[in-house]
Amino acid sequence: MSNKIINDPVHGFIRVKFDTALRCINHIYFQRLRNIAQLGLTHFVYPGAIHSRFHHALGAFHLMQVAIEQLRVKGVEISDTEEEAACLAILLHDIGHGPFSHALEKSFFKKISHEQISLALMKSMNEEFNGDLSFAIEIFTNQYPRKFFHQLISSQLDVDRLDYLKRDSFYSGVIEGNIAVDRILAMIDVVDNEIVLHEKGIMSVQHFLLSRNLMYWQVYLHKTVMSAEFMLIKFFERIYELIQKGENITTSNPRLNYFFKLAEGERSQLSPEIISEFVKLDDSDVWTVLKDMQVASDEILRNLSRRILARQFYKVSFSEKQYTERIAQFSNLDLSLSPYYHFSDTVTMVAYSTNQPIKILTKNSGVQHYEEYIAKNGMIYSIENKTSKTFYYSL
Repeated sequence: MSNKIINDPVHGFIRVKFDTALRCINHIYFQRLRNIAQLGLTHFVYPGAIHSRFHHALGAFHLMQVAIEQLRVKGVEISDTEEEAACLAILLHDIGHGPFSHALEKSFFKKISHEQISLALMKSMNEEFNGDLSFAIEIFTNQYPRKFFHQLISSQLDVDRLDYLKRDSFYSGVIEGNIAVDRILAMIDVVDNEIVLHEKGIMSVQHFLLSRNLMYWQVYLHKTVMSAEFMLIKFFERIYELIQKGENITTSNPRLNYFFKLAEGERSQLSPEIISEFVKLDDSDVWTVLKDMQVASDEILRNLSRRILARQFYKVSFSEKQYTERIAQFSNLDLSLSPYYHFSDTVTMVAYSTNQPIKILTKNSGVQHYEEYIAKNGMIYSIENKTSKTFYYSL
């Protein structure tokens, strides 16, 4: 039994009491998360948002321990083995993220999510650990009969979201995201093998949903952040387009050169060799390639890399009319290049989904879905479920 203590600026002291958890933390797959930004290029807008996936994984791990402690207080029987497996599952839930997290998730692979990569890495580590992660993988993949463990990892009120909202709020300085994590976890319980929240915590849930909505539109989907990240996505799109045309794209970075040389079909699979190369990548590799391409012969790669490094991002408008008028100013631009300089994207934010409802445990009426509880009790505030916004990007 380990007794490692880690000092975290968000949650305070985090205790790592499981030997296998400490082995996971010290593993090279997990250590690489130190160099992968939690919020991609958000630091271009919020300079303090330079925390990593490593920070977040440890924070979620801590909150899982807190959640299990709260459930035990309420009489939910949880064995030490179950606790360890649930904590290992959440600790490793983001281990498959690549450089700049979500921003480049689709730039290295096609039709492969970071969750699939996480599972592949967990299975690889499990072989190395002689099966010590088998139970954690069972919970991570929602195969364990006691479903509430998986809900603590992935649901609308899981420890993953609780940590990243509070952590991202802390590092970005956007106080609207500072949620009452301790209060929410103190209110959770288990009924019929599912996580529920005592109705005394309803205001904390409303605060949580509102904070999540605000953090998305104010931080994660901030127009300048979106411009920076889309320019980075376009940068990689251009590299792969040139490769498909037969051009030899070579940089000073051998790790990315490996991926640039992959055949189109190979980018849709997770072979042991590809995985072994992928875990060598982190944010520094992308910065290196951006610096290399400042003197590229290709105009688009040259311009995109220089703009990103100099923080000269594309203008963003929410008006199609303004977007069209701006494009007209570049009438001499080669039409074949236009998709790299002028483009749009519609983003939909679902603050609360009734497909996986948060369940409220009431004193007199049993378990109710969150939206039903709000309606029956005539509460004034309710979160708008779904909002969409179209971003127009141009030079």
